[in-house]
Amino acid sequence: MPVVFPVHPRTRNRIAELGLSDAVKPLTLVDPLGYIDFLSLTSHARLILTDSGGLQEESTALGIPCLTLRENTERPVTVTHGTNRVVGMKTADILAAIARRSPAEKRSGA
Repeated sequence: MPVVFPVHPRTRNRIAELGLSDAVKPLTLVDPLGYIDFLSLTSHARLILTDSGGLQEESTALGIPCLTLRENTERPVTVTHGTNRVVGMKTADILAAIARRSPAEKRSGA
């Protein structure tokens, strides 16, 4: 599944400083997007991985499955609505959550 990562300039600099440029090569890094462009990207996503409360809400409004990469959320309605799962920040937990997508998400290509 292709991964598009809108990268803030400070994050891009940290990737380089930490020597992680090779690690992010499989990702499509793009400059930060304006709201309309970001909403378009979000609405066409099969799955969203985020730590942003705002993006959790946007994905819920759009019906796009979301995994929250934090230990908690200030947007619990997104979880009870069923579009968002809080999975934490451990790689193994994130990969397991991706593998556990619902049958409907898998059929839709999510």
